[in-house]
Amino acid sequence: MPLISKQRIATTFRRFPWAVGMMQRVYRVTQPWMTAGAVGVIFDSGGRVLLVEHVFHALYPWGLPGGWIGRGEDPEDTVRREVLEETGLRIEVLKPLLCTRSRYLPRHMDIAYLCQAPPDLDEASIRLSEELLAYRWLDVLHAPPDIPLIDFHRRALAMGAAEWRAILNPS
Repeated sequence: MPLISKQRIATTFRRFPWAVGMMQRVYRVTQPWMTAGAVGVIFDSGGRVLLVEHVFHALYPWGLPGGWIGRGEDPEDTVRREVLEETGLRIEVLKPLLCTRSRYLPRHMDIAYLCQAPPDLDEASIRLSEELLAYRWLDVLHAPPDIPLIDFHRRALAMGAAEWRAILNPS
């Protein structure tokens, strides 16, 4: 017979609901701290995907636009914010594609989202931030990019291309 029954614990927490929040805060202190980043696999109306060349990425300068998730920030909002800051584009986030622990940073999660560029996209309106050197729109629906990418970005692109094909051909 357990010392304290589950029913007594439940009754106590119902009587003092603030105690649950206090227990969760104590529990969080004992858990590993992690960072997270979010990127967008952004397709234009022609089925091309946006890749950007980063200033601060030495080994794999080309990749997907995105960045670190801020404290309390929703990952979808991170993608919208980062893409707007880096390129000036206002995108639509459609759905999550991939979430995985980073191979390169032991306490970091990466999240990729399928996104859509504005239907009235005018490339003259793209304004690169100081974090980016260049951008390219690539047709990944017919061929994988010949640019070296980190594995997470390559996997996110493959998943994004499969999802985009399904959107174009829903049958």
